Amino acid sequence: MGTVHPPAQVKLFCALLVAPTLPLDEIETVLAETYGVIVLRSMPTPFIQTTYYEREMGANLTRLYVAFDPLVSIAALAAVKHMTNRLEARWSTPHGQRRVNIDPGYLDLAKVVLASTKDYSHRLYIGDGIFAEVTLRYRQHAFQPWEWTYPDYCVPATLTFFHQLRELYKRQLGTLSRTTL
Repeated sequence: MGTVHPPAQVKLFCALLVAPTLPLDEIETVLAETYGVIVLRSMPTPFIQTTYYEREMGANLTRLYVAFDPLVSIAALAAVKHMTNRLEARWSTPHGQRRVNIDPGYLDLAKVVLASTKDYSHRLYIGDGIFAEVTLRYRQHAFQPWEWTYPDYCVPATLTFFHQLRELYKRQLGTLSRTTL
């Protein structure tokens, strides 16, 4: 029989999909106030992998990933998803169309996990109406996609972001273990 332990501390990030009518710095400021200092930020890139969001958010969308300094408990992911949904609503148009899509997730040494309000065959229920999926796995010294991984998570720039975030996380874990001895 295994021993029950508290959930691990992980690195929180948000994947942002932003309409051109909403300033990135405004979003980043609010996210930093909510989740802590942004310690890693990807380069903003045009979101060209699908037109799925254009009907609601318009064309010329930008993809950006940001990660935060403090480690968080895995158990916090459902609450984070509810908060990011409220932030999306805050920045929506008066007609309820989103101008930003904020997908929170976490990284640990073995995987990248995304939160979702939608169930599917590869997602597990984590509570409070929220599901989670392992989007990337770390194997052979690199993050690798699954057959369900979104195309924008497979591009080299995104994989580089997560590799850099994993290195930050490893250093942060090392610092924590040295201070608790």
